[in-house]
Amino acid sequence: MKRFATIREFHQFKRLPGPEHPLISVINVGAVDRVRIIDAASWSYGFYCVAIKRIAESQYVKVKYGQQVYDFDGGIMSFVAPGQVVGLMVDKEEVIIKSGWLLCIHPDFFWNTPLAKTIRRYDFWDYSVNEALFLSEKEETIVNDLVHHIRQEYHTNIDKFSKNIIISHLEALFNYADRFYHRQFLTREKANHQVLERLEDVLDAYFGSDDLCTKGLPTVAFVAQSLNVSPKYLSSMLKTLTGQNTQQHIHEKLIEKAKEKLSSSTLTVSEIAYELGFEHLQSFSKLFKAKTKLSPLAFRASFE
Repeated sequence: MKRFATIREFHQFKRLPGPEHPLISVINVGAVDRVRIIDAASWSYGFYCVAIKRIAESQYVKVKYGQQVYDFDGGIMSFVAPGQVVGLMVDKEEVIIKSGWLLCIHPDFFWNTPLAKTIRRYDFWDYSVNEALFLSEKEETIVNDLVHHIRQEYHTNIDKFSKNIIISHLEALFNYADRFYHRQFLTREKANHQVLERLEDVLDAYFGSDDLCTKGLPTVAFVAQSLNVSPKYLSSMLKTLTGQNTQQHIHEKLIEKAKEKLSSSTLTVSEIAYELGFEHLQSFSKLFKAKTKLSPLAFRASFE
């Protein structure tokens, strides 16, 4: 696996002139880049990367984000945070990237700016390892214009206003990307509903097992891993589609199972709590009452 600690190292690897600014660079990949078998590996950066790439023979190139594979059709925009690993698979000796750009930003560039604290709050730094962003022509124009302004600003004479202006363009770029991702959740309804169906299957299988008392309650991380998506991606998608995050979905399924046992078995509340994976009866009773406005005993009494 290749690791590029600095933007300069990455420029050198791509046989590019040194970056004009050590902490930020916009690379025109359409003019200089090639995808070769020698590059077909995994790599990570010590900086943030945002990219749009259009490949002349995209059927020969696949990029692996987490457990899913995406081609470069449809104006794909990708986001890679420092330390994340990206995999590349090439089925031809050399493939030419016909257009696109790569925006590299070192974390030090955000020092003493609002983005230093908020940069990782954008969910797509997690989505980058699971789902790239597909852009419409209008959306791609907006993004390209912002990147053009960033490049233009650091190409001019740097003054005391330059960094703030670039930061404002970066914030706009990230905010638009955030909007476009949420649009993608809605427009890719079929795929997202398939994830919802698989979520129900995962939770049904988990709560239907006989060893909940030893496994404990399912975690958000476990559910996300079972669906081959990141925890943030799953929660944001569910929030957009259903109004509930992953933890709330787990609780809903838990309460559903608890109601079944309370209404159709002679098990005590303590036994039910234990079977459902709770270590303490108080925790189960508190959650049940928060969700149903009734205590477990009061709920059971309503069936007598």
